[in-house]
Amino acid sequence: MWGIIATWRMAKEGIDKSVPILEKGGTAADAVEEAIKYVEDFPFYKSVGYGGLPNEEMEVELDAAFMDGTSLNIGAVAAIKDFANPISIARSLSKYTVNNMLVGSGAEKYAHKQGFERKNMLTDRAKIHYRNRVKERQEMDISPYSGHDTVGMVSVDSSGHLVAGTSTSGLFMKKSGRVGDSPIIGSGLYADSSIGAASATGLGEDLMKGVVSYEVVRLMGTGMSPQEACEKVTFDLDKKLIERRGQAGDISIVAINTDGDWGAAANIDTFSFSVATATQKNTVYTTKRVGNKMVHEEASQEWLEDYLTERMKPLEEK
Repeated sequence: MWGIIATWRMAKEGIDKSVPILEKGGTAADAVEEAIKYVEDFPFYKSVGYGGLPNEEMEVELDAAFMDGTSLNIGAVAAIKDFANPISIARSLSKYTVNNMLVGSGAEKYAHKQGFERKNMLTDRAKIHYRNRVKERQEMDISPYSGHDTVGMVSVDSSGHLVAGTSTSGLFMKKSGRVGDSPIIGSGLYADSSIGAASATGLGEDLMKGVVSYEVVRLMGTGMSPQEACEKVTFDLDKKLIERRGQAGDISIVAINTDGDWGAAANIDTFSFSVATATQKNTVYTTKRVGNKMVHEEASQEWLEDYLTERMKPLEEK
């Protein structure tokens, strides 16, 4: 048995690239890294990697993390600029005993010394998004922070090893140096090869309040299915935040266990995810909450095509 599940429709083509790795007995680590790299390199996904949305100073700062569920090795980078594929940099850091999370200029110095590709990650398309948002804020008092879709991915390979990975450009027009949940082990991702793995996307400041990925894995360890664990963590945190603070940010979580069983939950109706296993072709689902359960529906071909068309359509500066 093997399986891989990731947040959002944008992960589909990356998973297409990683399925052959898993089918041939390759590692979950390679599958996760290759799939996330594909998303990072695609310039039309404006919340990850090349073409990612900039901070308030129109700089692209990227966060990424990697966790091996067998060794519990971790690696992460945060607020790194001008380097392609931060997921690969994060994975390389997981090979060390210490210095596993590097930020800002320290992460950039490490990446340079290790020979990772330097690249200007700010695209002309992202500049248009930025300038349009500045005008929208002036004219409509719109929140600058709309737009924060992390690619989070978890996988189990045929040897039973579990791995989790994340990559994001974070909140659109965030403060310089802001770091969300994505590179934070336990919040943005967690993996334990004796149980399962989970990854989250949404408003990082709220996701960190529930240490959601660790909590999903912990609950799976008590006997809950991935679906049950995702639902409980998502709904409980949503309820707590509303009770304590009056509102809750976006919360979406995906998970997989050692048997390749998977689950997903969200407190929003716009969440989608991609999943493939040894017994299931790569499939994109949309999902919404009905009572205390999530209802997953396979996305139609038209929906899949419209998703790409919308993100690749020409932009005009307002």
